[in-house]
Amino acid sequence: MGCNFCLDFLILPRNNQRFPKEEKMITVRKSEARGLTDIGWLRSYHSFSFDTYYDPLFMHFRKLRVINEDTVMPGLGFSAHPHSDMEIISYVIKGELQHRDSMGNGSIIRPGEIQIMTAGTGLTHSEFNPDNREAVHFLQIWILPEEKGLPPGYEQKNYLSMLKENDLTLIASREGRDESVVIHQDVDLYTSRLSEKKSIHIAIREGRFLWIQLIKGELAVAGEKLFAGDACSLRDRKKVKVRAMKDCEFLLFDLP
Repeated sequence: MGCNFCLDFLILPRNNQRFPKEEKMITVRKSEARGLTDIGWLRSYHSFSFDTYYDPLFMHFRKLRVINEDTVMPGLGFSAHPHSDMEIISYVIKGELQHRDSMGNGSIIRPGEIQIMTAGTGLTHSEFNPDNREAVHFLQIWILPEEKGLPPGYEQKNYLSMLKENDLTLIASREGRDESVVIHQDVDLYTSRLSEKKSIHIAIREGRFLWIQLIKGELAVAGEKLFAGDACSLRDRKKVKVRAMKDCEFLLFDLP
């Protein structure tokens, strides 16, 4: 099954593009408001403009360009297709994702693992569901790199041994801190599992922005209720409280 996304059509952000209502301290992106591609073997929800889904108000958020929540049917997937000048992260929620690329890498990505590719000067890769019975559910995330023309690169890591109970766990950073994978941008990516009624306080550094993507469960962020698939952006705050209304899993992006 070939890739049905025309990558040449991918809309890149303009330098002056603003996120909707960016002056607000918190903006919620509801799951049902996202773009949708449903072509049988693939069901993909787009938080930002992607391929034929275009919303001028949701082009990107800071350096975060793409969050696609993908479900790929058993035995099917994306055939080899090209990328360049992008940091591409795969985060598997359920099932298995088989990866192959022009650098010679071949692997299976499972829940509890993070994979990152630096597309740089150019590479091709394919992604397939190797299971003939169960769909694979994963997030594909694209982040704009600090500079163009980087050498292509690949890294995959299991973070389960580092997972902190009811806290944030760093899984990607520019310096590869705390055993996280390296991302060529001033971005910290955290994962978190919060048990029902547990809460954490997140400090926000001056001049930084947060994007929270809820994967499972229910979460309250600064008084706003999020459900699976929802997200929110935060700015101009020194700290924020997040509280699990039900057991939940989410990603947090700390962005310049």
